[in-house]
Amino acid sequence: LCVFSSLQLVSLLLIGIAAWGIGFGLISSFRVVGVVIAVGVFLFFIALVGLIGAVKHHQVLLFFYMIILLLVFIVQFSVSCACLALNEEQQSELLEVGWTNTNSARTDVERNLNCCGFRVFYPNATCAADCLRTLHCRPCAPIIEEYAGMVLRFVGGIGLFFSFTEILGVWLTYRYRNQKDPRANPSAFI
Repeated sequence: LCVFSSLQLVSLLLIGIAAWGIGFGLISSFRVVGVVIAVGVFLFFIALVGLIGAVKHHQVLLFFYMIILLLVFIVQFSVSCACLALNEEQQSELLEVGWTNTNSARTDVERNLNCCGFRVFYPNATCAADCLRTLHCRPCAPIIEEYAGMVLRFVGGIGLFFSFTEILGVWLTYRYRNQKDPRANPSAFI
């Protein structure tokens, strides 16, 4: 049951962090928040399926829980390893692609970090930062790159930790699924 609660904890954390980001105005992209909330709700329902399957000792629910949890482990482990394996040059390229492809993220970054432009500040460019009034803005790339490595290591480490709890959940579900149901024949355990 602790594996189910850890998956529920992860799902509630995802939903809470997304709501917190919207509530404090840190994120204005509803697509990003929508995806994070959808993943959190999906994980919550998967944990609920596993919990119901364990309580009722339902073989089919436990099987589907085990398979879906294995798939979630593979995706989460892969993403965590990718976060931990990116070097500074790859991080910089990834940030530049994100900067050029999303206007809402660009606006959020400029407003929250008080910077304009990615590598170069152009005084006549449109910018959401307050520093544009004084025309003393720094480019955003150095500020973002300062924290990108630390954030990727943190996210990768947390993801790696929870991915191992998920593989533990797959193993425990497999073991529990193959046990006899005590309600089926109580004298079988005497």
